[in-house]
Amino acid sequence: MREINFVDALNEAHFEEMEANEKVIVMGEDVELAYVFGVSKGLAERFGKDRVRDTPISELGIVGAGVGAAMAGYRPIVEIMFMDFIMLAMDPLVNQAAKLRYMLGGQISVPLVVRTPGGGGVQYGPTHSQCLEAWFMQVPGIKVAVPSDPGDAKGLMKSAIRDNNPVVFVEHKMLYKLKGEVPEGEHIVPFGQAVVKRAGTDITLVGVGYQVQNCLAAADVLENEGISVEVVDPRTIAPLDVTSIAESVRKTNRCVIVEEGHLRSGVGSEISASIQEEVFDYLDAPIARVAALNAPIPFEPKLEDFILPNPDNIVEVSRKVLGVSI
Repeated sequence: MREINFVDALNEAHFEEMEANEKVIVMGEDVELAYVFGVSKGLAERFGKDRVRDTPISELGIVGAGVGAAMAGYRPIVEIMFMDFIMLAMDPLVNQAAKLRYMLGGQISVPLVVRTPGGGGVQYGPTHSQCLEAWFMQVPGIKVAVPSDPGDAKGLMKSAIRDNNPVVFVEHKMLYKLKGEVPEGEHIVPFGQAVVKRAGTDITLVGVGYQVQNCLAAADVLENEGISVEVVDPRTIAPLDVTSIAESVRKTNRCVIVEEGHLRSGVGSEISASIQEEVFDYLDAPIARVAALNAPIPFEPKLEDFILPNPDNIVEVSRKVLGVSI
């Protein structure tokens, strides 16, 4: 199978869905030329500026317009250039997009995709480096996709565009250059289906987004120590496939959850609680979590590295859960 990078996989999903459905449109700051990250490159030339629209620098206005377009029968893909800016659009996203289908008794749907880059590791500083996906897990009516590789990026994006519910689609900036196998043509990854990225028997690592890659790197280190690691990727955190995650933990009896959002009240907290409700009697050790420390993400590279999770953190915590000392 051919290999392409994460950005090109997302771009291909856009092209295919816009070719298939003229109601799919793209809106955001700099989506026509796509100077910053390049996900929408070439779309304006192919589909025209009526369907690929640059907007004013107003996240509130962009998402508000997207909600209106979705209510009118379109399928908008709205880009928020950095996830940190999504809080400026919380009212139309949380109070309108998420709730209108319920408030109006199902008479309308809001098929809106809000795609947004998140995460650190590139020294963008405290206001351009956050992973805020945990916020949206608490909002009924919003789905949240967090792909970890190019194949899932394409498949989840196509599912998001076709979904009749609003979707927050989180893309970690450190994944954009990652290459991986991506099927050509139709490739769909359903929401709510976790996947085992690496099979193992001694401990389960559950990674969210980019941290799946760090979990795989940590698994290589632990394998050299004779430890068999299973790596599970939820792929979507709303809906969350608790059944598949619990099945893995039932097999390995130990679990570490890794995310880049902050440790306090994060995605890992919800996954941990859900696992314990399902398989508490199978656990041979407390579930552990690895996440960003509870401080703003620094600009200075060494401080940023200290705050963010990495394979060394994951290895250290995994050894502790296993009762292994080196």
